[in-house]
Amino acid sequence: MRWRMTWANVAVAAAILGPLPPVGFVRAAGTPVAGFTLEDVRGKQHSLDDLAGQQLVVIAFLGTECPLAKLYSPRLARLHQAYGPRGVAFVAINSNGHDSLAEIAASARAHGLEFPVLKDPGNQVADQFGATRTPEVFVLDRDRVIRYSGRIDDQYGVGYVREKPGRNELADALDELLAGKSVTRPRADPVGCLIGRVRKPEAGATVTYSNRIAHILRDRCVECHRSGDIAPFALTTYDEAAGWAEMIAEVVRDQRMPPWHASGEFGSFHNDRSLSDDDKNAIEQWAKDGAPEGDPAGLPAAQTFVEGWQLPQPPDLVLPIQAEPFRIQAEGEVAYQWFIVDPGFTADTWIKGVEIVPGNRAVVHHILAFVRMPDDAIGIGEGKGYFAGYVPGVRADALPDGMARLVPAGARLAFQVHYTPIGTVQEDLSRIGLVFADPATITHRVVSSSALQRDLEIPAREANYRAEAKSRRIPWSTLLLSMSPHMHLRGKTIRYEAEYPDGTREVLLDVPRYDFNWQTEYRLTNPLTLPPGTRIHAVAHFDNSATNPSNPDPNKTVSWGDQSWDEMMIGYFTIAVPADMEIAVPESDLRGPAEVAADSERKTRKMFRRLDANGDAALTIGEVPLAMKAAFWSTDKDGSGTVSEGEFVAVVAEYLKTQRPAKVPKPSQAAPGGE
Repeated sequence: MRWRMTWANVAVAAAILGPLPPVGFVRAAGTPVAGFTLEDVRGKQHSLDDLAGQQLVVIAFLGTECPLAKLYSPRLARLHQAYGPRGVAFVAINSNGHDSLAEIAASARAHGLEFPVLKDPGNQVADQFGATRTPEVFVLDRDRVIRYSGRIDDQYGVGYVREKPGRNELADALDELLAGKSVTRPRADPVGCLIGRVRKPEAGATVTYSNRIAHILRDRCVECHRSGDIAPFALTTYDEAAGWAEMIAEVVRDQRMPPWHASGEFGSFHNDRSLSDDDKNAIEQWAKDGAPEGDPAGLPAAQTFVEGWQLPQPPDLVLPIQAEPFRIQAEGEVAYQWFIVDPGFTADTWIKGVEIVPGNRAVVHHILAFVRMPDDAIGIGEGKGYFAGYVPGVRADALPDGMARLVPAGARLAFQVHYTPIGTVQEDLSRIGLVFADPATITHRVVSSSALQRDLEIPAREANYRAEAKSRRIPWSTLLLSMSPHMHLRGKTIRYEAEYPDGTREVLLDVPRYDFNWQTEYRLTNPLTLPPGTRIHAVAHFDNSATNPSNPDPNKTVSWGDQSWDEMMIGYFTIAVPADMEIAVPESDLRGPAEVAADSERKTRKMFRRLDANGDAALTIGEVPLAMKAAFWSTDKDGSGTVSEGEFVAVVAEYLKTQRPAKVPKPSQAAPGGE
């Protein structure tokens, strides 16, 4: 998985960004702007008249918590450095009623803003300009007439990011004006968070924060929108929520939040985040009425969380996944990083809860953990299943009673980490938390597998390319616990089916609007029993056309690959099998030992036939590659001077036994923690 998104906690960020301001509200190019006077965070007054000597003035409306405003603030700082000496003044204005002076000052320091950052009480200046979003910029000429307004460039949008901007609207406008030309494109609609304007609550409103909205936020939003979690701002109190009332109403109306992309037609999922129509209407009415607080006596009981964790209980063991903090560069691409951790388990250890916590959520896009024996190659089985993961949209939870994952004695944990630079140098030291299970209580072992399709050839400009994949037939009676679809930026829809041994099929999950920003694990309310011989069948569609705003290049034929501009189709799923079942290595192969041995023999015989250039059913030393020549004579057991197919198969099988065990032994009844 490779994605070049470069803002913090992109899953929530992409969902809260809004594309368009209210029609007719923004002041058009050619409109003169009246003067204004505002104070900075230190109380010093700044007036537009103070900039009379400047050729141009850039007014940038910013917020402290909006992810896109955070991304573009360093870019504004660089533009200020480039254009300031050419007679262009920069001024930032914060019109959010919920952003304090201390927060504004801290944000300016963090992003290196060396031009005035002013507070706009009552959003009067924002109203004067018709500003609606953060970030949103206005370019004024010497006569203080608006010549350009809107976004800074087109690199970032709702749920997508380009490798680099295709249009640099702000810089282009400045260049044209400084050259004495008219601006070619005087308006480009901004993308960002709605300005949190001060509203007067309606008296006598029937929907209030206390009697309705706090209940909805508690059940559907606060798990992410709380201090220290993935969301860019908290929604745990009235003051926090009221400032975002209009933004909340917009993202709910557009079905961007809460994030849930499964159709309600198939399956029942205990982590369903979707809102009822009544809840949506209540949020809309609350925002329309000015976000009234109501009587605090009607507030619901506060949710309790384990500090620093999503798990329902504190982990029994916490391990850093790096030996020391990893340094992430300010810009550009960071290659996938692999870190290996030895948990020190000397006996098989059962895990009923696992969570990976990024040390720096601003730069960690995803982390996948794999269980590897000491002689396993890093990365084997990525397309089949994984032990645990932190990816956009996934929430950690404990497994059902009696179920746990197994970490065999001597196994290591391999971590694949994808970092995304955010414009400043950062460091990360992530960790994994494990909750142990009592082996005496375990009835089922939980493993992950997948239906995947590597043979992707998505034609250029194809808007509805179909691909399908099937898992191996599961050889045991199993319980299906969850499904986690994965595609890249061209992913459009995906559907899971159970294909039963008798040929019948059952739709398990339908995602009609796949969103790469939310790698949701759809957890069944009740585990589904799958009889032996069942396989999982997945059908996906991809949009490689220019109408897909996330498409990196609609003119390119796309195949399988790790990069975001490549594609993947993986239908991950999680099952539970009887705890004493022998499972092949890697565990997600869903094969018994006999099938593993048979597959290995088939591959070995195929290799023999490929090496047998003259087709005489015997290999001479001249037909084997250099790496095999040293072992040729010991392989020739009968001393004939050639190696028969039987001799070749026997020697390769013996060699593989010394390199990797054919199966994980049945788990021992180890004490929790593997001691």
